[in-house]
Amino acid sequence: MASQVCLSSRRQRSKLQSRGLEGLMCGNYDMATNVVSQLPILSLHRLKLVSKQLNDLISDRAFARLQKIKTEPVCGLFYQDRYLNGDDYVSSVSYVPQGKEENQVFKTVMEFLPERVVILVACNGLVCCRSCFCSLDQMVYVCNPLRKEWNKIELRDPSNVCSLALAFDPLKNPIHVSTHFKVVSVKKVEGDKFLFDIYSSETGRWRNSKEICLCNHNLFKNKGIFAGGDLYWLTDGHEIIMLNLESELTLLLKEPLPATEFTMRREFCIGESEGMLHYVLLSEHGLQLWMLEDCFASQWGVKYSISLKELEVHNHGILFNLTEVLKVVTRLALLAFKDGILFMRVSGNIYSFDFETRRAKKLCDLSTLGAAILFPPIVIPYSLSLVPLDEK
Repeated sequence: MASQVCLSSRRQRSKLQSRGLEGLMCGNYDMATNVVSQLPILSLHRLKLVSKQLNDLISDRAFARLQKIKTEPVCGLFYQDRYLNGDDYVSSVSYVPQGKEENQVFKTVMEFLPERVVILVACNGLVCCRSCFCSLDQMVYVCNPLRKEWNKIELRDPSNVCSLALAFDPLKNPIHVSTHFKVVSVKKVEGDKFLFDIYSSETGRWRNSKEICLCNHNLFKNKGIFAGGDLYWLTDGHEIIMLNLESELTLLLKEPLPATEFTMRREFCIGESEGMLHYVLLSEHGLQLWMLEDCFASQWGVKYSISLKELEVHNHGILFNLTEVLKVVTRLALLAFKDGILFMRVSGNIYSFDFETRRAKKLCDLSTLGAAILFPPIVIPYSLSLVPLDEK
């Protein structure tokens, strides 16, 4: 490992010398900041090993804010499978990079944390996870896997019936001063009431929200999606719970199309792209990507609509006979969506699908993950970030 780091450092130093960045660091700090900030986040992280000057620059909070303004595409996904009894998740977390070699899977990315965890959600480079259920003291961890930094939060409700969401906006929050985030716990009680507890890193405390959402359905795919200052949870009744974090008011949104539009099984999920909530739907009508335009009217607009035939033509050998595939629950599943990229399982393989190019790419097969098909896994899209976490 040490030799690999040295080799990587030498290569990066060579690149720096050829670009004259080390000279810029000495002569024009502002110009060097502008040049270095244009590099991808992973390259920046590696450049910290080159020199103390670059390390100080890249580690600076003001630089992290400047760099975050630049859009960084989703770089991969976290994958965590269930045990066969379906009651808890396997303690091993896998990371599958997007755009790399097929079947490239990393299983030690989260081992910097002090205990085994269940990964729950990611938001702008930060990841929220909790202790495995087998742990006696249930804790929540908000961490930056790239920087290997974390904050530990005592879980207010240790039961497994609550769902946690993470809200972090690096462009709104003054990360040049401090990293502020919120963790929201939502729990269903009395059959139709959803209650919300909110943890603020600024105060270091949990508090009860006065808002209650009435909904007869259960949370589906159990992930809170942060988009444009709001949190969204998909339910199994094809409705979406929304919580505005500033006013703490809730809404119950309708899905883009009513159930009467379909005669066969459909697959769907929600995700964020360009700060907006999106709804992905695969049905007899094809693959559609909807964007929420007006939450108060549950108004959606179609960004992409691709027929099943067109999907098969563009992805020969990967997607075929989709009409029949949709009839079998275990054959195909939409897992997650982020930044125009859909992650899905087709039979025993995990694929990413780019809506712009309309092409699917195999990332890995389930045997590489040691995964089963029968139980829905946790799949979390992830984008790298250099944002530092405050010490607690």
